[in-house]
Amino acid sequence: MNAESLPPGGRIEVWTEAGAGFPLVVSGPSGVGKTSLVDRLLALDRGTVRAITATTRPKREGEIEGESYHFFSEERFLQLRDRGEVVESARYNDAWYGTPRADLERNLAAGRCVVLNIEVQGAVQIRTRYPEAVLVFAIPPSWEALRDRLVRRGTDTPEAIEARIRRGREEMEEIDRYDYVVVNDDLERCAGDLAAIVRAERRRLDRIRGRRKSDGEDRR
Repeated sequence: MNAESLPPGGRIEVWTEAGAGFPLVVSGPSGVGKTSLVDRLLALDRGTVRAITATTRPKREGEIEGESYHFFSEERFLQLRDRGEVVESARYNDAWYGTPRADLERNLAAGRCVVLNIEVQGAVQIRTRYPEAVLVFAIPPSWEALRDRLVRRGTDTPEAIEARIRRGREEMEEIDRYDYVVVNDDLERCAGDLAAIVRAERRRLDRIRGRRKSDGEDRR
């Protein structure tokens, strides 16, 4: 029996292609370093892209439409949300934030891992809409280390820092909703752990089968 006469599952090339795209949610307490972690992941894995968040807050100096955020009026944002064109949303500090469906699904269809840096509320919404999503929770090595990071950042009052710590503890109570936990005690090591999760998830057989079916190539 030669290679061409083997059933599809017996041909190596069937399993060497990349799997289907999937959303990768990264959550964690404020100050844990999620943005830096995602930035480093994007540098390590070229098949991974960042989801651009939509927001109703005013544009800040240096921010670019479509790169930093999608900037919408509140009326426009809520119209899109109500039509199902925003796949997760939450309100913080008198502004709405959410992930537009079109950008996300375009990248998923191209087989990319799409990273969403969002909080627990949004992560739950993504898991409901996209059961294939991978949820990762980033934690600090200790609460004392997190407090030190927030103090060194120099952007919050002591009262605001304590409020962020309290919110982080509340978020930690939801960690069982997630698939993986990474400890950001060293950025390079933690980003490497996150990249390893992406590589492993990309090689899952159900994702490879799903990609072949979506491409019309599954001949089993």
